[in-house]
Amino acid sequence: MVSKLGRVPSIRERVEDTLSEHRNELVALLSRYMGQGKGILQPHHLLDELSNVIAEEHGRKLEDGPFFEVLRTAQEAIVLPPFVAIAVRPRPGVWEYVRVNVYELSVEQLSVSEYLSFKEELVDGHFNDQYVLELDFEPFNASFPRASRSSSIGNGVQFLNRHLSSIMFRNKDCLEPLLDFLRAHKFKGHVLMVNDRIQSLSRLQSSLAKAEELLSKLHPEALFFEFAYKFQELGLEKGWGDTAKRALEMIHLLLDILQAPDPSTLETFLGRIPMVFNVVIVSPHGYFGQANVLGLPDTGGQIVYILDQVRALENEMLLRIERQGLSVEPRILVVTRLIPDAKGTTCNQRLERISGTQYTHILRVPFRTEKGILRKWISRFDVWPYLETFAKVMIGPCYSNIYVICMG
Repeated sequence: MVSKLGRVPSIRERVEDTLSEHRNELVALLSRYMGQGKGILQPHHLLDELSNVIAEEHGRKLEDGPFFEVLRTAQEAIVLPPFVAIAVRPRPGVWEYVRVNVYELSVEQLSVSEYLSFKEELVDGHFNDQYVLELDFEPFNASFPRASRSSSIGNGVQFLNRHLSSIMFRNKDCLEPLLDFLRAHKFKGHVLMVNDRIQSLSRLQSSLAKAEELLSKLHPEALFFEFAYKFQELGLEKGWGDTAKRALEMIHLLLDILQAPDPSTLETFLGRIPMVFNVVIVSPHGYFGQANVLGLPDTGGQIVYILDQVRALENEMLLRIERQGLSVEPRILVVTRLIPDAKGTTCNQRLERISGTQYTHILRVPFRTEKGILRKWISRFDVWPYLETFAKVMIGPCYSNIYVICMG
């Protein structure tokens, strides 16, 4: 017998079905959530309370029902009596939001913006839409490819490279944006890769062929300055490589893309273009310091992890910049919060160089209120009201041409 494939019920329908069949048990569970007061509940909080209800023989039926699947895939819950709103991720790349009025036992499906608006109410009890930042990506998404399979999540670079190379292969005119990018690519006013002598793809291909012939006659370890002048005559600038060998590898990659683009070659070429010189890592919670901080609240493995990673990152950036034939000093900033009452740590210092590095610093920005700077440490679960002003103050010292990493 062949079973029919039916429509998968929405999160709202699952909650309504559970309310219909196991009203008392679900109310007992939701009341426990509300009993913890307004705030954000993590997945383990949601399942722990379910276990408590089951242990008291009130919610055994919930364990096998559709609502258990909701809790099993829940990422967080917002408790703001009489409401409990739950963010659910049933599968990679798919999110649903549902809100239950525990007093009226009504259920509503929320959009992303509605859920975030409700979450904002945790700060001061009401949602102020006067200062909401909204980014309209619709024009960008109109012609931009979208991954439709869960397996593509986490592999965005490969997905885009496959898409771009397939377009380039079908339509050679689509190589024009690559030329435009290479011609416009600069760092602090200095032209990189391609100068104004190259105005067309045919001229680019001709210059690359001449550069290939030039480099093949040089010793592989010949330094860039030995052929820099002839490169400029061909319309090529710094950034191709520090030696004849590395510059020739880049020339071959671009020639292959112009003739028969494929995802692997495109990814390798784009990965070698000098683009990232400044990195900002944002980690606003805990006591972020290099000594006497471990064991303090909210301070542990993440601090150690970031300090180790930025040392390795600086070394990698220096190596890549050297191999690209540039003399650029990279800059890495770890932006965290300044704590005046630092408890014997350096968390009250605005700027601190990270030991074992040349160009990496900790930049500390204080949390502010209408009454001034917040002097004491507060838990990461309570930093929400301060993040907007923190971000505004943080923007000033950060550099242009930066790559930003946010750490929770």
